[in-house]
Amino acid sequence: MRILVVEDEVRLARALEQILSEEKYMVDVVHDGEEAVDYGESDIYDVIVLDVMLPKKNGYAVATELRKAKIQTPIIMLTAKDAVNDKVKGLDCGADDYMVKPFSPKELLARIRALTRRQGEVILDEMKFGDLTLLPDTCTLTCGSKNTRLNFKECEVLKLLMSSPGSAVSKEDFILKVWGYDADTSDNNVEAYISFLRKKFAFLGSDVTISTLRKVGYKLDYEEG
Repeated sequence: MRILVVEDEVRLARALEQILSEEKYMVDVVHDGEEAVDYGESDIYDVIVLDVMLPKKNGYAVATELRKAKIQTPIIMLTAKDAVNDKVKGLDCGADDYMVKPFSPKELLARIRALTRRQGEVILDEMKFGDLTLLPDTCTLTCGSKNTRLNFKECEVLKLLMSSPGSAVSKEDFILKVWGYDADTSDNNVEAYISFLRKKFAFLGSDVTISTLRKVGYKLDYEEG
């Protein structure tokens, strides 16, 4: 799951990034309202944690613009104000939830989980394709009685492939969803991780393969041996 944190207080932004990263979320951080709109409109995020008081555009304006652009990503607004009118304004602008600073990290994480459940996201204990089973929580890949650990990005690449059975995933989608909106990443990075996964499949003795569709992307195939 990828989360966008929009917070102009650098120390708080770093703390939020650390809290969310420790929970295995992918996190992008921006510090002003204009960047928040640019990033949010990419529509690659599962949740946006949005401060109200921001340079260039405040959180209310950001939420309003994203909703006008048909971005339905759940938004949790953060503010030092707890007046009812401020909460109502935030919700009317398109926010889904509202938290007053200071707040407990545990409460923030619980609200993120609640919002993603409400949006219909299913947190899977395992993902399967052919003779492979992926346990996303531990990044463990199994085939029969053999298993191997994947690193974080290998796991995210395979999750994307397993989430699109029979369909191709483009290199652009991999870069956006695994490395992030502002990542300094090229097609070569994607090719390298596809190669790593192929080697893991071979080590496990799997009949699953990753097909390259020229100018389209990659997809999983399975022919039982």
